[in-house]
Amino acid sequence: MSGEGRQPDRQPDDWDHQTDHQGFTNAAWSIPSYLLSGMAVYGGIGWLLDRWLGTSALLPIGILVGLGLALYLVYHRYGR
Repeated sequence: MSGEGRQPDRQPDDWDHQTDHQGFTNAAWSIPSYLLSGMAVYGGIGWLLDRWLGTSALLPIGILVGLGLALYLVYHRYGR
């Protein structure tokens, strides 16, 4: 094989700024999405349980649990 169609190996200092910018943009959209969806899903579960059990404390607990799990996910995914 002659290596046609293969791109030459890139050195670490040859990275595109476009690739770095795209990764930052993806993270900038992903982090708030994780936080909002975690609060919405677990808050919704808390709201449903509140209605089913006739209580009023599970909605804020669900929102806080969702926020905590979302923060853990963000740390695990982007903080290392």
